[in-house]
Order: sequence, then structure tokens, then C-alpha cells
Amino acid sequence: MNAARSFLPSWLAITAAFTLGTSFFSGSNAHADEAGAYRLQPGDILIVSVWKETDLQSEVLVRPDGGLSFPLVGDLAAAGKSVEQVRTQLQERLVKYIPDPVVTVAVKQIGGNRVYVLGKVNRAGEFTFSQPVDVMQALSLAGGATPFAALDDIQILRREQGKQTALRFRYSDVQAGRKLEQNILLKSGDTVVVP
Repeated sequence: MNAARSFLPSWLAITAAFTLGTSFFSGSNAHADEAGAYRLQPGDILIVSVWKETDLQSEVLVRPDGGLSFPLVGDLAAAGKSVEQVRTQLQERLVKYIPDPVVTVAVKQIGGNRVYVLGKVNRAGEFTFSQPVDVMQALSLAGGATPFAALDDIQILRREQGKQTALRFRYSDVQAGRKLEQNILLKSGDTVVVP
């Protein structure tokens, strides 16, 4: 009986430490997963469904203004948010009409995360990505540059808040491991111009 009593506090301490440790790490992983999650863009098509509510199952387009519309919810800002964030917002708004709604949101088609590569590359065109890519990756997907490309005069054209800016990219610097900050992650709508 004494052995059992001395073992019990140790067992409780180990169990508590394990429980706290796993909840701590799973919480930080969940946050890390959310940070790396795909961010919705205008043009994406979502499948939204509410369990046991057949009238609340539909394909939803993320509009050019970044919003989406869903019955009972109305308009909801979606661009720049993760699928989980949109699901949570839909669920919070539906609770006014449906007790304990179980909402599922899935990306059916990625249509908004588009980058354009133009100029002296082997396969110029529009590229759609499920996750962000940097300038070097976009050039690679475009088949690389042609022999006469001016690789140190590449520009990234970006439009934000109605204003267009041009960012310079020197291929030789990045290739040599210098000035790597030029190799930016491209945003949806960016155009890489290779003269």
C-alpha cells in the first residue's frame, strides 16, 4: 500500500507534464500551420456546406472585391484569409439561425493566385499557384530566360491600392548569393518582366 501511495504522486506529475506538454506543442503547431496556410484570393472557388442543411450547400466564388456571399450570412470578406478563418466566420454568423452549425469549407479551384511572366523567357504566360512563389521560382516555371535576356534588368510590376510600382531584380546577384532580399515572394497579380 505504501508503494502505491508513493507511486501515485509521481504518476500524476508525469501525466500532468505530458498533457501540458502535448497541448503546448499542438497549440504552437496549429498556429504555425495557420501561418503557412493558403490565403484565399479573388477568383478562387470554394465549396461550402452546413451539415444537415441541404439548402446551405453551394459553390461560392471569391469576388474581385475579395468578398463572398452565402445564404443567411450575406457578404463576408474572404481575400487574404485562410480557409479555416472563413469557416469560423461563417459558423459564427450562422449560429444566429442554426443551433450549433457544423460548417465545412474547401477550395475547389484556385483561380486567384496568379502571376505573369513576360519577355525573354522560354514559356511566357500566366501561372496559377496554390502557395506563394518567389521571383527565381517564377522564372524557373517560365522555362528560364532565353540567351539574349538582360537578366540584371528584370522588373517586377506590382499594383497595390491603385498605385503601380516597379521593383528591380538582378539575377546575377541572387544567383551568386548576394542581395537575396530581391528574391521576393510574388503577390497575386504581379508581373515579372524579363527584357
